[in-house]
Amino acid sequence: MKKYEVAVVGAGPVGSTFARYIADEGFKVVMFERKREIGVPLQCAGLLGKRIKDLNILPDEYILNKIYGAYLHSPSNHTLNVGRKAPEAYAIDRVGYDKFLADLAVQSGVEILLNHKVNNLNVKTGEVGVNNNYKCFKAEFIVGADGPASLVSKKFNPQSKSIMAAQYLLDMGGDVFDTDNLHLYANSQLSPGFLWVIPISKSIARIGLFANMDYNGLNSVLKNFLRSNNLYKNVSILKKYYGFIPVYESKKELFKDRTLILGDAASQVKPTTGGGLMIGFECAKIASKIVSKALQMEDKSILQEYQDGYKKRFKSELRIQLEVQKIFASLTNEDLDQMFLKLKEGNAEELISKYGDMDTQSTIIKEMIKNRLLFSIVPKLLTRRIGSLWK
Repeated sequence: MKKYEVAVVGAGPVGSTFARYIADEGFKVVMFERKREIGVPLQCAGLLGKRIKDLNILPDEYILNKIYGAYLHSPSNHTLNVGRKAPEAYAIDRVGYDKFLADLAVQSGVEILLNHKVNNLNVKTGEVGVNNNYKCFKAEFIVGADGPASLVSKKFNPQSKSIMAAQYLLDMGGDVFDTDNLHLYANSQLSPGFLWVIPISKSIARIGLFANMDYNGLNSVLKNFLRSNNLYKNVSILKKYYGFIPVYESKKELFKDRTLILGDAASQVKPTTGGGLMIGFECAKIASKIVSKALQMEDKSILQEYQDGYKKRFKSELRIQLEVQKIFASLTNEDLDQMFLKLKEGNAEELISKYGDMDTQSTIIKEMIKNRLLFSIVPKLLTRRIGSLWK
């Protein structure tokens, strides 16, 4: 039985980042990846907020397009245009980026075992069975970064909930897109999700959505959207992707005995957008410090500090986003149209452009409360629910 100090299940971007951090501390680390090729198939919109460069390494070669703003569309196409002069987000080569982060982990001394599916593990002893227990390993600590259907999480949490997402890569055959702006479409049919169009170039874009639908339902919405919009009359669909977005769960246990979970496995995602990489990268750093400390002190009880640190950093923001998500889910298309009209009348475009952040919604909510704009666009009862979150 081969032994390590840390075994990471899943070689996605969060798992690779954690593995690199802990290996840089001098510990012996192994990563198990069930796929034959890291990052394939693509299962992400591939859009990261501007803070990414503060949270992880992102070479320019993986940035396909810089996004400065967005057009926000109501069901009847009332539109808000928000943005800034500096890039707010990056459309990235997500497959290439995943491989880059895994390569960095290898350079730090991490051993990556591809085509190694973990099928069993013991959270108390640190034993890991791979490929139907054909191979067995042991580690002082196990870290689960194995996605929404995490085997590691199931060892000490109820079955996780998730929402399906689908995305097409489009070729317009000519210069069509405004590459500075993405488009977001709200519709009660998709709630709690939405539809996005992310330009990669003037002729190439990613169009996708997530919603409480199966794959056929998502495809039907995407095809209807393309058929009903003259802009996409001559479009070619180059590729189709699908995946799952975990539902944020505030009560999920993040550790047990000598095991902890990270990223999608820990439902560390934004309730409003389903995005998880930014939170995951921060949590990878928090967790690496705690695991390093636990290894040095030979005390697994120190893992409690990981859950405490995560809640201290994110609990307030995620609680606010969850409340916002619930409110949007309760609105009809008529409500959404009226809300967009009132936002337009209330000069919300300027407010959102100044204070909006795709990763932190609490700032703009506070400003809307301060300017009393929130009171005009949602029922008073719901406004009080949001306002009470700061008390």
